[in-house]
Amino acid sequence: MMRWVVMGALVWMLAPTLYADDLTVLTPETAGGPPRQMLSRLLKKEALEALARRQAVYEAVKTPQEMRAYQERLRREFLAHLGVFPERAPLNARVVNTYMGDRYRREKIVFESQPNHHVTAVLYLPAAGEPPFPVVVMPCGHSSNGKAENQMAGIFLARSGLACLCYDPIGQGERHQFLDSEGKVLFRPTTEHTLVGAGSIPLGRNTATFRIWDGMRALDYVASRKDLDAKRIGVTGCSGGGTLTSYLMALDERVACAAPSCYLTSFGRLLDTLGPQDAEQNIHGQLAFGLDHADYILMRAPRPTLILAATQDFFDIRGTWDSFRQAKRFYTRQGLGERVELIETDTKHGYPRPQREAMVRWMRRWLMGKEEPVTEPEILPRPVDELRCTPRGEVMLLDGARSVVDLNIAFNAQLEKKRRTLWEGRDHARVLDDVRRLAGIRRLADLPRLKPIATTTLERSGYQIAKLVLESEPGNRLPALLYQPARLTGDRYLYLHSGGKHVEGQPGGPIEKLVRAGHLVLAVDVRGTGETGPTEEGLYGGNSSDFFTAYLLGKSLVGMRAEDVLGSARTLAEWHTQKGAQPVKVRVIAVGGVGPAALHAVVLEPALFAHLTLIRSLPSWSDLVRYPQVPGQLVNTVHGALHVYDLPDLVHALPATKVTLQQPLDLAALTASKRK
Repeated sequence: MMRWVVMGALVWMLAPTLYADDLTVLTPETAGGPPRQMLSRLLKKEALEALARRQAVYEAVKTPQEMRAYQERLRREFLAHLGVFPERAPLNARVVNTYMGDRYRREKIVFESQPNHHVTAVLYLPAAGEPPFPVVVMPCGHSSNGKAENQMAGIFLARSGLACLCYDPIGQGERHQFLDSEGKVLFRPTTEHTLVGAGSIPLGRNTATFRIWDGMRALDYVASRKDLDAKRIGVTGCSGGGTLTSYLMALDERVACAAPSCYLTSFGRLLDTLGPQDAEQNIHGQLAFGLDHADYILMRAPRPTLILAATQDFFDIRGTWDSFRQAKRFYTRQGLGERVELIETDTKHGYPRPQREAMVRWMRRWLMGKEEPVTEPEILPRPVDELRCTPRGEVMLLDGARSVVDLNIAFNAQLEKKRRTLWEGRDHARVLDDVRRLAGIRRLADLPRLKPIATTTLERSGYQIAKLVLESEPGNRLPALLYQPARLTGDRYLYLHSGGKHVEGQPGGPIEKLVRAGHLVLAVDVRGTGETGPTEEGLYGGNSSDFFTAYLLGKSLVGMRAEDVLGSARTLAEWHTQKGAQPVKVRVIAVGGVGPAALHAVVLEPALFAHLTLIRSLPSWSDLVRYPQVPGQLVNTVHGALHVYDLPDLVHALPATKVTLQQPLDLAALTASKRK
């Protein structure tokens, strides 16, 4: 008897799963391709159109005056989208150890790029020759060991007559910004960089802002030393170090000679292959204002630049050659075509010996006036621990150390005063215009109407489910489920769930309860969620590649999804209403990561909505600035928003009767559980 009771209980518990309907709407035919790639296709199309516009501008630049104007415009835009750099404070540099190697000398150094924000570095100096020496600054690639991975190049440069300062970027070597309660590293470098981006983007900053500033302060340090020649500075680095080399050589005129390795390709080829990489490799709006990889070289023309590339690199070699060709043409128009070259080694991603030899020869040519082949001698790297500059191997374990999170918190405190002033008083029309601009949300009247395309209908006891495809513009097709009660006696609900419309749409779920109460419910997957998103929301709340492609275009997923919310709500409000009837207002329930998009939509077009319920939503960007390591929130950032508004400002802009907050995310608690 007991066995039958247990089996009956199991059947009852599993009933929703056993009898669950297939709530899938899209097919490759109705979605115009694989549904989960829909957002990627849309964004790639826009990106390629932006790149075509940029190419046309480049081709029109011919005269010296036009070339200077082109360089100045791009440099101005580049800097503007990085945010404001801090003031130069004392470096407080100190040499913590010296070592005499085989025909070179090594110093371990700690300096502060911002007050109490420490940078660890190793300086390799020639053992022979007379100072001041030319010097090459070397930002590291994406390696947990940071500067320890670049010993071969540093020692080779020193034995060839040039000094080399190799420093740890944030998230690498001794500069991990997120440690657990025992001081252990929580994230790998690329992950940490993107999480730093999540907390920086609402402030109008980027991980690149910190990384470039660290590089510029490294240049300040070498320029401050009497044994180094401030007029003969080079920069080189591989992979992520190649990224930073590209940025520094474009933005800092003290870089007399540059050799970026295994990074430069073209955005067109990048989008066809890898897609956008971690946060510091994507500058907000750069495709929109016309900055491609080639432009990092063009901005510094005609100063000497050597592109180091690998045939088998995952940074596509065809894009590298295309960027080189553009640069060569630009330099040649200035009569100095010999100042830009490309070396391709038949190797994989990395900084192999042939590249190091080409780099050292290039630096000797332009910084020392010596033109001769060089061969790297046999070099035995030193143990990683021997290169540590701090007592416990992490700068964040130093007394009074400040992380990038601490710096962002301090900056946000300054912006909070500005926001408070903007939101004082009752007339928010002007500040809401700024909200629209920053998030990139058009007015409802300017949005194309969604075209509902019915596919099939499911019958359930007491109601029907119509499967709909809602098309707002070519290529953007939203899968939706319209739950229709047998007798409509209640309200109209737009139901949004970051995990997909199916999550709470099965028998016995929250949507069914609304329908059985007589309400009409439209459940929609806004772009990049559900059927058009990844199978799991993951660390960043969705597909980080899509997020960063939108970011490169100067767009936010919050704004794009808010427009989906507006279009869907209007479709629901007008569903089978008689012509001339009073407009029907829509109630919105948004669960999880779609909350910020729904909040923007309701605040900006309040006449369309009766009420908004946010469940398990991000409460504020200020919380994210403080706890950027909480998973799932990158997709909910808007670049520079905190200069004007935070999410609570939008909530307070609504009447208290029009919004309900349920189970808002506690980022502090989530972070504490992560650190244990």
